[in-house]
Amino acid sequence: MALYAVGDLQGCRDPLDRLLEEVRFDPAGDHLWLVGDLVNRGPDSLGCLRRVMDLGDAATTVLGNHDLHLLATAQGVRTPGGKDTLRPVLDAPDAAEVLDWLARRPLLHSDAASGWTMVHAGLPPAWDVDAAHAEARRVEAELSDPGRRHAFLEVMFGNEPAQWNPDLDGYDRLRYTVNALTRMRYLTQEGALEFTGNGPPEEAPPGLTPWFRMPGRAAAGHPIVFGHWAALGHRVGADWLALDSGCVWGNCLTLARLDDSDGDPTRVTTWQAPCPA
Repeated sequence: MALYAVGDLQGCRDPLDRLLEEVRFDPAGDHLWLVGDLVNRGPDSLGCLRRVMDLGDAATTVLGNHDLHLLATAQGVRTPGGKDTLRPVLDAPDAAEVLDWLARRPLLHSDAASGWTMVHAGLPPAWDVDAAHAEARRVEAELSDPGRRHAFLEVMFGNEPAQWNPDLDGYDRLRYTVNALTRMRYLTQEGALEFTGNGPPEEAPPGLTPWFRMPGRAAAGHPIVFGHWAALGHRVGADWLALDSGCVWGNCLTLARLDDSDGDPTRVTTWQAPCPA
């Protein structure tokens, strides 16, 4: 049995199908992780959602910021942007089923056998993996409950609080968790979330550090696979693997095999499929 992880699809189904065919993915025994952002900006968001749903228990996806944007748009909390490609999902005859399935996806996933943890954006430095799971479960409880989903989505967006504090409560605590796990790239020297920069680390704004380079990270040494950061691209660190190689921007989609790496990102085998511009 093989464990694979793939970068942000963002509505690009064809490259995913090509990669799965190349590695002879067998849903009867293999497993596929998707790092979030299944939808938006690309040509076939609905096809991506249905493809992953069809894989059933052979696939695990975490929620990304574009996935949450879709859920909020469907609930009337947000208005589709000019670059959004979400209308086919919203107008689909099975939209209610598809959107409810998406809302029940986790924000964080770990696999004890391989040692890997998957998240869309990253883990803030104050959290170890257990703490991250605990905070993610709080958000998942709101999203998975149809009776609480709308109320949470109404207050989910916003950049504050930017700094983790264990005394945070209510929606402030949940909003910090969403921002850390689905939007984070750079942090201030004090460890606060900062969203002004999205370029590569070589072009980091003054005073900001990529989350995975922050000193004293509680999760240091635990291998983490993530997406979200197209300008970072496919890169490998001592305990992290970045898989968003900008497929939707005309670059490529990256697939990685995790189970034969012994938890060492530098030993991961990868495949890439070009994406249409």
